[in-house]
Amino acid sequence: MNDMPTRLETADIAKILKALPHRYPFLMIDRVVDMRADEFAIGIKNVTANEPQFMGHFPENPVFPGVLMIEGMAQTAGTLCICSGATGGETKSVFFLTIDKAKFRKQVQPGDTIEYHVTKIARKKMMWWYRGEAKVNGILVAEAEVGAMIVNA
Repeated sequence: MNDMPTRLETADIAKILKALPHRYPFLMIDRVVDMRADEFAIGIKNVTANEPQFMGHFPENPVFPGVLMIEGMAQTAGTLCICSGATGGETKSVFFLTIDKAKFRKQVQPGDTIEYHVTKIARKKMMWWYRGEAKVNGILVAEAEVGAMIVNA
């Protein structure tokens, strides 16, 4: 029998900070909702004008960097894995293994709210692969497949 919950609901910022080692300015999610075991979740990122990347990317036309959207997808997936209990529930370190099929479709700017929709592709021991889609107002702005290994902190 599988004791893992099928629906975890939500991880607020306190739960995310407990699960992940990332901190400001590199924490790319504010909340994770609609968590289902280690299968699916939606990470939420509220993009604000005072974030440090906008000082240089780009001062006259602030654009949220695509690489940070991929990081947001990975952090959403990492939070899902750790909060689901699939890793034993302890604080772990999450390390990228792969980034594949990345595409950036539309610009994201301050004031936007990004939703990172992540769906599990595969798992092998403590390695997971997810397909991520970043959406703003329901419109696809970026996508990628990410793989990560979770190890003891």
